[in-house]
Amino acid sequence: MIDVKHLTVPGILENITFSVGPGERVGIIGESGSGKSVTVLSIMGLTDLPATGSITVDGVEMVGTPDRVRRRVRGRKVAMVFQEPMTALDPLKKVGSLVPRELLAEVGVDRPGAYPHELSGGQRQRVLIALALSRDPDVLICDEPTTALDAIVQAEILDLLDRLVRERGMGLLFISHDLAVVRRMTDRVLVFKDGRIVPRDSAYARELAAAAIPGAPAVPVPLGEPVVELEDVTLERGGTRAVDGVSLAVRAGERLAVVGGSGSGKTSLLHLIAGLVRPTSGTVRVAGDVQMVFQDPYSSLDPRMAVGASIREAGVDEARADAMLERVGLAGTGTRRPAQFSGGQRQRISIARAAAPRPSILLADEPVSALDATIQRQVLDLLRDTVGDGTLVFVTHDLQVARELCPTVAVMQAGRIVERGATADIFDAPEHPYTRELLEAVL
Repeated sequence: MIDVKHLTVPGILENITFSVGPGERVGIIGESGSGKSVTVLSIMGLTDLPATGSITVDGVEMVGTPDRVRRRVRGRKVAMVFQEPMTALDPLKKVGSLVPRELLAEVGVDRPGAYPHELSGGQRQRVLIALALSRDPDVLICDEPTTALDAIVQAEILDLLDRLVRERGMGLLFISHDLAVVRRMTDRVLVFKDGRIVPRDSAYARELAAAAIPGAPAVPVPLGEPVVELEDVTLERGGTRAVDGVSLAVRAGERLAVVGGSGSGKTSLLHLIAGLVRPTSGTVRVAGDVQMVFQDPYSSLDPRMAVGASIREAGVDEARADAMLERVGLAGTGTRRPAQFSGGQRQRISIARAAAPRPSILLADEPVSALDATIQRQVLDLLRDTVGDGTLVFVTHDLQVARELCPTVAVMQAGRIVERGATADIFDAPEHPYTRELLEAVL
């Protein structure tokens, strides 16, 4: 169905050759910026980068042919679930006008009358999956399709994709930084590094596998007085109670993980602490300077501004901005604009910008969700160093990351905090049924 021969894009890809047969499942892994997304965008005929070589989809050439030719296969022969759903969905259209309601319901979205910005990141990603499946393609390409999903929904979506691919006899080309997901969903794996396909037994492939092994649990540290306090806070958004009567105190030096399903109110809670929205009722008090890493790096970076200038805008000099880019593995890239980076690289830039002024309180919304295992390890180390004795409120759907980084955890469901305490205690002996369900989904 898909035949890629000697695909080369100067400076990005070099001599990429592989194929995907009817009904075959192929995984692609590798660090952000290794060429994974450019490869699949080239297969879809959605990039104007100068390319040589050949890509055929069901016999139709996609390299060097007019777009009217490529359009014949997009959607009908091959469809794609994109990495960043906010940029792939029309912001002026309700999701129910894009996708049949029964398909929305099948992927777990019950708000057909909502616009994309009214949905959580995970809900938008589910809409995108439904949209890709709507024309019953022969091959489905998934670029990090479960990045923004919590463990429960991720398991549901992977089961759904697995069933639909099997029942419809579709081929599957699956990109993910989560090696466990790739092993589950595919039969054969391609390892990308620096724009090339490297052997599965290479030193780099072994490094990826080693980095995916969870680290030691976070160790509790002495804490000071509360620096973030919420008292009976409620937030109404789009007719929905995003935060429902939450009371929470975060003490100086605390590293608190906030976990829960997409749409549970985690991001809204951070926005309240950051002062980006006002509560409908209740009070929010914050003592200290705050910086935030946003969930969607593409929409939080000015597309017209060089990334070095974006970091300096946080109140630091050029030397500090350059040093932060180096710390996140992007040395010498300060003059480039966001569109010149991969999704994972943009997320690292957002982290560098938030960490640069050394805030006393750092709010991080899914800061490592789009990163491969090796870069994720580097960024977690950076967060530890940056926070130091400061305070961290860390929203994540990755329970292993939460346990490794944060000694305390709060579990959110339907806008409420249903469980709060020491991470080790809650993970070893959860009391609330929803917490148990979350943990069972990753075991």
